Amino acid sequence: AQRRTVDLSATDSMDGTPTGKGDDGKKEKTEDEAVQLRRTIGLLPAMCLIIGTVVGSGIFIAPKGVLANSGGSVGLSLLVWVLCGVLSLLGAMCYAELGTTFTKSGGHYIYLLETLGPLPAFLRLWIEGLFIRPAVSCTVALAFGRYVVEPFFTPCAAPIELIKLVSLLGLTFVVAINCWSVTLASRTQVALTFLKMFALVLIIVPGGIALAKGKTKSFQNGFEVDSSTLDMLPLAFYNGLYAYGGWFYLNYITEEVRNPNRNLPLAIICSIVTVTVCYVLVNVAYFTAMTPAELLLSEAVAVTFANRALHGMASVVPFLVALSCLGALNGGIFGSPRMLLVGAREGHWPTIFSMIHIRRRTPLPAVLILYPLMVLMLVTGDIYQLINFVSFSRWLFIALATLGMILHRYRFPDYVRPFKVPVAVAVTFTVVCFFIVGLSLYSDPWNTGKSCALTLSGIPVYYVTVYRYRLPRSLRRVFGESGLQILLEVTQQEVQTY
Repeated sequence: AQRRTVDLSATDSMDGTPTGKGDDGKKEKTEDEAVQLRRTIGLLPAMCLIIGTVVGSGIFIAPKGVLANSGGSVGLSLLVWVLCGVLSLLGAMCYAELGTTFTKSGGHYIYLLETLGPLPAFLRLWIEGLFIRPAVSCTVALAFGRYVVEPFFTPCAAPIELIKLVSLLGLTFVVAINCWSVTLASRTQVALTFLKMFALVLIIVPGGIALAKGKTKSFQNGFEVDSSTLDMLPLAFYNGLYAYGGWFYLNYITEEVRNPNRNLPLAIICSIVTVTVCYVLVNVAYFTAMTPAELLLSEAVAVTFANRALHGMASVVPFLVALSCLGALNGGIFGSPRMLLVGAREGHWPTIFSMIHIRRRTPLPAVLILYPLMVLMLVTGDIYQLINFVSFSRWLFIALATLGMILHRYRFPDYVRPFKVPVAVAVTFTVVCFFIVGLSLYSDPWNTGKSCALTLSGIPVYYVTVYRYRLPRSLRRVFGESGLQILLEVTQQEVQTY
């Protein structure tokens, strides 16, 4: 078969303008040699990226938060888990349409840019790069550290300093993998996904056996709630939706997915259905071994379950849960830098972050900028406060993206959409998201208010750095094509991948 070639002489000037080609003697590169992010993600790696990112620390942390904000009601908490799965499926279908309509990587950012304009897109980029991704990674890393350290100190409490140290080591390991090789990061994700599914099966099967034996005490009078519970219900949904968070990560890397018109919708929908079934069964299993009060007192729910239901394999579960958290951490750090890369490519982020390593073919600058921010947030912050803090901005922009999809359909009815969801699905999902976001300001005004304020803080930054470029020359040189580019050995992509 013929090898396609890329003529680099046509864009060899510093500003990317054409300089002519053919007779200047410059060497043509094959497509394999050109610096680019390649389409290496097939259907199985795509599903593993979604499942591996969704099934992380959430199912081992969030049950406590869901139950607490459901007034201790087992039935209501299980209903929240089901509804969160359904809502995530509706959202996943909307994002399958967005991902096949707009073929660039970047997820939420690129969809907001294409449908609602540059300001909402920049705000999504701003809050993702500086707050959401570091906070989410910090939460998952802390869960990883807790499940690694906790078994060695049972029944005593593990030192928080040691937990944070182990969390930092896990975070550093994942960042290093994603800086080193896209293929290695992808294969690591596949391996960790199979291990974490084994961990879920290890919880579900004993729970099913216990249920068959009649251990249903926790489910009796399961829907007894008082009126005050309804005020906290949005926070229960936030905790549940946090556990489902990650179904949109494949949209971050659309340009690296093989046959995205087929694989992207198929991977997204199949993954979310699988995760929803597993999550509900895992929570049912938890309640066969623990009362609601005992679950609320547990610092590590899966460990408590293992000690009671898996006597011979109790020591294995914390290890598997830690690997599950590591997989979620890897999936997030694999996907999010692509949003920063695309934002820089569109002129909304410093140019250096649109570059990739000339040999490793990884978005090295975009990955590295997240590391110090994640470490900083790892040192401070409570897990459940971080969940509420992150969820407000994340779900606000998801709602805006699907609203933009509806408006785009209305304005451009003839636009090619390889995958199209019923308009009722898009409208339902968008309305529910806005409803939850609005109620959260009432339920937890402090954390959601901070998240809202930090999101809005990007408005003056946008007008200074993008709308009317006013940055000093010295700052431009730091993040431009200068010594930093040489130091990191990075360059712009030599092939258009969208």
